[in-house]
Amino acid sequence: MSDSGGLLQKKTIFDDWRSLTIGIYMALTGYAVMVGLPVISTSWSGNLGFTDEQVGFVAGIDQFGFALGAVFAFFTVAKYDRRMLAIGAAAVAIVANLLCIYFQSYEFTLGLRFTAGLGAGLFTGIAVATIGGHSRPAFAFSLELFAFAFSQAGELWLLPYLSIAGMYIAFAISFIIAIVFIRWLPRRPANAALDVEVDVQESDGEHHVEHRHVPAYVPWLVLTAVMFTYINIGGYWAYVELATVGTAASPDWVAKMLVFTSFFSLIGCLIAILLSNRYGLSRPLLVTLVFQASIVVMLVFGITNTTVTISMFAFNFCWIAVDIYQSATVANVDRSGRYVSLLPAAQGLGNALGPASAALVLTWGLGYNGVFIMCASASIVAMLVYLYMYVKLKRTIPALADAS
Repeated sequence: MSDSGGLLQKKTIFDDWRSLTIGIYMALTGYAVMVGLPVISTSWSGNLGFTDEQVGFVAGIDQFGFALGAVFAFFTVAKYDRRMLAIGAAAVAIVANLLCIYFQSYEFTLGLRFTAGLGAGLFTGIAVATIGGHSRPAFAFSLELFAFAFSQAGELWLLPYLSIAGMYIAFAISFIIAIVFIRWLPRRPANAALDVEVDVQESDGEHHVEHRHVPAYVPWLVLTAVMFTYINIGGYWAYVELATVGTAASPDWVAKMLVFTSFFSLIGCLIAILLSNRYGLSRPLLVTLVFQASIVVMLVFGITNTTVTISMFAFNFCWIAVDIYQSATVANVDRSGRYVSLLPAAQGLGNALGPASAALVLTWGLGYNGVFIMCASASIVAMLVYLYMYVKLKRTIPALADAS
């Protein structure tokens, strides 16, 4: 017998447009600080007087809290009322963000950004579990990331016009809006974790459906790869604007490109889905991770308006494509949303380690060239982890290995 028809997914309440809409909005809200790190980092440095190293540690502690919040989602999202969890998480994030306005010292900011990240991580874990519950997860995540491209561009355009207090208020308001529409959020998961249905062809040509249990190492390997991917993303995105200071690149040009290159993510969504439909999720992902590493390393050889533009355009393309592939892979494995909710944890942990590792590289005197090499190396490690998982799945559940 062979897995010939691929994975079978049944529609549930998570296919309802209201469920998908609130899931996408909550995800955009939860990821807002992560997206705005280049501008927020510059504001922490320019307005609050934090050193480059302190900026890295503040960004890192925020994302570390984000990761822990998503870990809490892993233990609760399949057991408890998701609406109540989301309201509690939003309340924590709102209060922490507003307190940041009044307590702006480095020490207080560290603690409050950790707390805000904790609330945002739980909130985002619930959101991602909701999106991943869709019967067509690659499609659902592509819609989220399509919206993410506009949200990212809008945020990077707006934030430079705001004071640091204005930024914190904007983040708080976005959580409040989500609470207004929280009734659209499904309360419970519709399926069990780590069970998939596969169309199996028998020797006489007949087909039947089999339930297959997915080994627990599969989602954990994907999540490990996500973490390393986001070490690259976190280090690059937190420091790419600061790295151009004193180079041949114009500060005004770089600031504009941070906004405009976000729209290139739209092309990333389209191409990622087309490639997935033809080649599955895994093979395009492996190639994209290698390409992402190469366009980060190119900045080691000189930063000009041209090189930084090419790098940021290509980086945003890869970022979106990798997110679609990795998110849909976990969602195909886990219909309960339990492991899917850990995606923000893996991303947050990577985003915590990325800026913090970059700060250490700067502390060691290796400069931004060292930062970019560190980021690219993390992307290659992610590719190797994912390659190992792909090879293992090809031997056990081929339909899952090449699922779209």
